[in-house]
Order: sequence, then C-alpha cells, then structure tokens
Amino acid sequence: MAPDATAPPPRPEVYYRPRGAARALFHAQAREVLIAGPAGTGKSLAALWKLHFCATRVPGLRALIVRKTRASLTESVLVTLERSVLPPAHPARGGAWRGNRHAYHYPNGSTLALGGMDLASRVMSSEYDLIYVPEAVELSEEDWETLATRLRHGALPYQQLIGDTNPAYPTHWLKRRCDAGRTLLLESRHEDNPAVTAAYLAALDALTGPRKDRLRHGRWVAAEGLVYDGWDAALHVVGRFPVPASWPRYWAVDFGFVNPFVWQEWAADPDGRLYLVREIYHTGRLVEDHARRILQLTAGGPPPRAIVCDHDAEGRATLERHLRRATTPAPKEISPGLQAVAGRLRPAGDGRPRLFLLRGALDERDPALDAAKKPCSTAEEFDSYLWDTRTGRKQGEVPLDRDNHSMDAARYVVFFLDGRSHLPPPPLLPPEDSPDRARLQGAFLT
Repeated sequence: MAPDATAPPPRPEVYYRPRGAARALFHAQAREVLIAGPAGTGKSLAALWKLHFCATRVPGLRALIVRKTRASLTESVLVTLERSVLPPAHPARGGAWRGNRHAYHYPNGSTLALGGMDLASRVMSSEYDLIYVPEAVELSEEDWETLATRLRHGALPYQQLIGDTNPAYPTHWLKRRCDAGRTLLLESRHEDNPAVTAAYLAALDALTGPRKDRLRHGRWVAAEGLVYDGWDAALHVVGRFPVPASWPRYWAVDFGFVNPFVWQEWAADPDGRLYLVREIYHTGRLVEDHARRILQLTAGGPPPRAIVCDHDAEGRATLERHLRRATTPAPKEISPGLQAVAGRLRPAGDGRPRLFLLRGALDERDPALDAAKKPCSTAEEFDSYLWDTRTGRKQGEVPLDRDNHSMDAARYVVFFLDGRSHLPPPPLLPPEDSPDRARLQGAFLT
C-alpha cells in the first residue's frame, strides 16, 4: 500500500506541552468538565492527550471516546489520536483500521474504547474511569447524564466526563449546566495553541454573523437577524422513536456537488406534524451515488407520497432514473415558503409546534464541511440562516444565499405539503426504453 501523502513523517516520539485551558484540563478532577472555545484552539488534542497520559500511567484504566454516532469518530478525532498523540510504533496502534475499531489496547491493560450514542447499548454495557465526548454540543442533556452513570470503574482516584465544543447559543443546555456550576467550564483560546497559523485565523475572520462570533471569538451568542427566530433546538429537536409505517412520507431534494446535496425524508403524523426522519447532507458525490444510498436507507419502508426537487433538470432526470420514481419540481416562491415554515415552528393551540427534527437523522457527517466549519445538517442550518441586510436591504426581505441548502429543501416540502397533503405515492417508473415511461411520468407531474 502506498504511504499516506498527507500524513506527517513518522517520529520516534510525540511531545506535547499543554497551555492555558488545555493545561487546566490535565489538572482538573471535577466529575464533569467542558473545554469550550473557538475553532482551532487545541481542545480535542488536550482531551486525547489526557486520556493517553492516564491510560499509559494507570494500569487497567478504562476510558471511552464517544460521539453522537460511531461513524463520525473515524475521520475526526481518531485521525488526531493516531497522527498527533499515539507514537508511530505504539502497541495500541495494532489491530483493525480505525473505521472498524472497537478500542485501542495498551500493554498495561488500559483501554480506550470507542462508541456512538447511536449504538448506546454497547456504550452502556461497560464502566469507565474517563469518558470523552468530542463535539459535545451534538448530544442531548439526557445523553450526557446517561453517560455519567457509567463512571464507576475505579482505576483512577476520580472519574470524569469530559466534553469539548465550539460555543453555541447562550441557552444551550451545556452552557446552562456550566452556569449552574454542575459542569466545570474551561475556556480555550487561540493563544493556547502555538500551532495555529495566521492563514487559519484569516479563514475564521472571513466568517460572518454568529458563526464568526462562536468559531473565531468563542462567544456563546444567539444569532441576530435569524430568519426563523422561532427555531429552538431544545424544542424542535426530539429523541428518536419508531416512526409508524402508516405515517405518510415526503422526500425533499436540493441538488449540489461543490455545495451540499441534500435529501430529507419527512413523516407526517395523524395531526399533520412533520418529523425529519433521515437526511443526507454531503458534498463531492454524484446524484446516482446519493440515489443508491437513498434506496439503502429506505429499503422496506413506506414509499414517498411526493419527491419534491429543486429545478435542476439533469439532476431530476438522474435521480428518477436511479430511484425509478417520478419527481415533481418544488414551488420556488421564497416569501410564502418562509412563512409556511415559520408557521410550523410556532407552537400550535396545544402548545406544540408542527415541525420536528429527530436526533440522529443525519446519515453521515461530511468531513470536508466539518473541517471548513460549515453547517453539516438541517439543525445546524436553522441556527445560522440569516436575513441579507447588505446593500440597503431590510431585515425580513431576502435571506442570505449561503449555507441554505437544507433550508431550501425544508421550504420546498413544507410549502408543497401544506396545500397538497393527500397525494398518492409517485409511481415506480418503467425502464427508460419503455414507451410507458414518458406517459406515466407526464401524468404524475400534471
């Protein structure tokens, strides 16, 4: 196998000198610790080095590295662990490739186990001394508290739940937990990381709005000029549950390659509330590749009653060819579509909104978008979708045409559905060379 050209040259030893909040993390013994700050301050590296340090010096220690999904560890924190923490010849490197690993085993009997809350039964079946949650903002407070119950292994004189995160909105449960004194907050800064470059800081300086406040300056701020000011992740993002097959399904698609391709599967309950069940949000893949994944994700499930697509004719034709289902062009009116989505976000007469996102709906986190600090899911777009107030425009006129791919798809399906909620499933299309294909497709679209 050819060597990885992107990997740094191997060194006999790996050295690390923690600074600032990273150094404080090494000495902290509080049961719950959150290291939070701007992007690129070395938060993950500090947590991984603490786990490695303790695993090396405490025989039989058990630690867990866990994210919302196990798959999201592979090309994020485990890359950092293998490139910047574990020495090249360390025995823990032996065994499976990181995507197939369950743990890193040390010669002294210590273990760094790997897990995801999407496979919670595996995580909850063991006891640990240390648990580290990268991107802790992804978890629910219930997830966090559930993990804390597994801190009872006893190889260390203290047990600790560690999280790292970039700041989010000021009412996020993590921030409230820190403000209440239940979790120790360590504030990381770029000065803590001597490896940060001027080019990296310049890229963060180019961000705008709340993303710049959070990722460049480390502030827990609400988004000013938010298009959907009724959006509240604590209210609209709910735990997964078995969605009945009898609930009608609606698919929404926004095409992209350099920009993200978005596919959303929505389910409508008997009262007409919409639930985002699954989504694809990914760059750099062809429509036919996404279509194959959609078929895998929905195999055996109820067929969609409508596939509402962006107006890209080539994209629609390719999608139809591979899904063998007809699509329909989305209603593109922006203002009434925005009003339709905003109306669903507001609590109805029973005090509940009419639009929800299920946790864990995202199929796979795009590592390129993640590295660029761009939104990677519908929930993340809701929190950064702003009005365009440049060149004299007034707030409330037109949204910024940026990081809006899931927002477009959600608008398509909501605006389409609110006036057309009892459509039959789109028919399976005959093969392309069949004379019946054009007739059936045309009949559906009209």
